[in-house]
Amino acid sequence: MWVADMDFASPAPIAEALRRRIGHEIFGYGKDPVELRQAVVERLARLYGWQIEPAHIVFLPGLVCGLNVVARAVGAPGSGVLVNPPVYPPFLSASTNQQRVVQAAPLATCTQHDAQGRPYLHYELDFDAMDAGITPETRLFMLCNPHNPVGRAYTPQELSQIGEFCLRHNLVISSDEIHCDLLLGETKHSPIAALAPELADRTITLMAPSKTYNIPGLGCSMAIVPNAQLRAQINQAAAGIVPHVNILGPVAAHAAYTECEDWLEELCDYLTGNRDLVFGFVQRYLPQVPLTRPEATYLAWLDLRGLGLDNPQQYVLKEAKVALGDGAAFGEGGEGFVRLNFGMPRALLQQGLNQIAAALDQVLA
Repeated sequence: MWVADMDFASPAPIAEALRRRIGHEIFGYGKDPVELRQAVVERLARLYGWQIEPAHIVFLPGLVCGLNVVARAVGAPGSGVLVNPPVYPPFLSASTNQQRVVQAAPLATCTQHDAQGRPYLHYELDFDAMDAGITPETRLFMLCNPHNPVGRAYTPQELSQIGEFCLRHNLVISSDEIHCDLLLGETKHSPIAALAPELADRTITLMAPSKTYNIPGLGCSMAIVPNAQLRAQINQAAAGIVPHVNILGPVAAHAAYTECEDWLEELCDYLTGNRDLVFGFVQRYLPQVPLTRPEATYLAWLDLRGLGLDNPQQYVLKEAKVALGDGAAFGEGGEGFVRLNFGMPRALLQQGLNQIAAALDQVLA
């Protein structure tokens, strides 16, 4: 339950498209995936009313690679990169890998209640902390939306505030939107670049079908960069270092984006049920453990700080035989938390929850 891959088979149309391509039996260098470019353009217009050109898309072999390329492309060694921890660990390592300075503006937390009055841990952007976190050397803001690990899907109003902040401070926005299709309940996704032309002009949007359709091993991601100068900087930062996307990745991505909408709708319904199972189980059997009620992703974020454990992740691994993500890896505000992946068949999820509860009962007894 630690790594952010799902334990479901990928959609049948993807497997069939890959079988057809493998039947070709020649695996040399590939051409530019023109059909995939057009599919992405049409999909963004249909889902978000976001009009881009095929040339705005830069294909990359992975989203983590994209984070590093963006950090390398914007600013110079020693310049600042603003992030909102706790956050996906490559947000922190990408900056240091490229000799940039991580500037943390931690998310703010509060307690909210669901329709049944049950409390949950809610995270929000802290704009005072963001103002305090930057310096004259800050060049880049790395946004995670939907947010990994806290499961927020930021509203258009929140994104507009982010946009105003970045315009005021002349920051480039790198928006990791890899979980944008994994929407729970009635949640909607809004790309920040789709809100206004002036935001599109300073935003590098990172997307991929990998998490949604469980194909991360095929390594096909994209940066959507309407600004020609920023796009040139991305290409220059990647030149000679970043390989082309392998020839099977675009095949799978095209099938995902053009043939799998019904599968995706069923997936989101199932994941919503899994989210509700995790939330209800913890509320009932582990009421001492605050947790999020994610709006998107298949990731729950549990606060085990009150259990008196030196290392909650290691305790659960040893005593429950369940591997969870160690919150400390997610930066400031993550110590004592664990990240739980609920993207799996419900019976397996229930088994894991039962084992975790049994192990923690030993602490709580």
